[in-house]
Amino acid sequence: MKEVEEGEIFERNTKLRLDNHPEATAEAASLFTDDIILEILSHLPARSVHRFKCISVSWRNLIADPANHKKLPQTLAGFLYFTTDDSGHHHHFASVSGRAPPFDPSLPYLQPNKYKDMTQVDACNGLLLYRGSNNKLVAWNWAKDDFRFVVCNPVTGRWVELPPSPQSAENRFSCIAGLAFDPAVSSHFHVLHFEQTFQGSYITAVNIYSSRTRAWTRRDSGMVEKVVLFYLTRCVFVGGIMYLMGIHKGINEENVLVGVDMEVKVWKIIRVPYSSGVGTLGSSQGCLHFAIASSIDNIELWCLKDCDSKELVLKNTASIGKLTSMTRKWYSVAEIHPDCDTIFLVSWEGDALAAYDMQHQKVGCILNVEINIGQRQRFLSYVPLFLESLADADGQ
Repeated sequence: MKEVEEGEIFERNTKLRLDNHPEATAEAASLFTDDIILEILSHLPARSVHRFKCISVSWRNLIADPANHKKLPQTLAGFLYFTTDDSGHHHHFASVSGRAPPFDPSLPYLQPNKYKDMTQVDACNGLLLYRGSNNKLVAWNWAKDDFRFVVCNPVTGRWVELPPSPQSAENRFSCIAGLAFDPAVSSHFHVLHFEQTFQGSYITAVNIYSSRTRAWTRRDSGMVEKVVLFYLTRCVFVGGIMYLMGIHKGINEENVLVGVDMEVKVWKIIRVPYSSGVGTLGSSQGCLHFAIASSIDNIELWCLKDCDSKELVLKNTASIGKLTSMTRKWYSVAEIHPDCDTIFLVSWEGDALAAYDMQHQKVGCILNVEINIGQRQRFLSYVPLFLESLADADGQ
């Protein structure tokens, strides 16, 4: 959060000086070498870097040059999602810029060459988590599938197949896993696979894969409070903690957020507003965010100020009445932008994904998406990672 605020202050002060002295813009920009510019920009949030393209043509070309992608923070490219039919899963990419996807979402080097069927599980800071199998995958109960987890960087084509996740004899239901990766901290990643004895039961254990040790570790949950995770809940990794949504089996059975560290030693429960409703989790500007509808056309955006906090604070409120009247569609929150207070709403029909700027109360791009008949669409936000190394990669 501090880095974001400092970047915004730097951007605002720079813009003010340039607006007051437009004739000096080109001269000032020419005083910096490319290496100095790249070094400065590498410490700013992706949103600020994107806006600095407006300073001059040379800055725009420098930022857009693919050779510099590894040095600069990247912003949201679009959303991964899939549709299903009798033949299996089909992978798609909805680009927020309207340009071609940065990679082939079907991952041809994995499917069908290695796996006959693959399904998306999670995305985290440029890496993707999939399940792959030579049989058609079952969505509702992974315990019935013969599958392997695969982690890949789609823009480099590097990937690693994880060894089988350990399962206890009592584990009869499992359909929740999350990817934990922060390139600013380490090149290594974790995968957390949550165990339940049956659908609607408490978390009994967590299997943790570490790319550093190249092995799984199984740990009993040890949770004092009884929480049932939502079916196929979204996993969000931020500040060293994996967050999920569930139902607290207390007196009122409220919906809550559940956080757990990578060693499954620390659990925390966070109460959410409108606890009977289902919201959307996301990592934005370095903090956990939570978006929920307070009514059919009003959305609230909440955030966790720091990783030690257990209380969400209200950040923005917006009415999407203009969007619904303009498109004649009703919407629900699907995703949260990683760099700003923009939410993405999916139409109830599942055929459109619309951006809405909560801070400025403005409708942004509206993307057409493929309809997944009979199932609610699930979108994974994707920010490219232009780094060759993938810890524990199979060398592919």
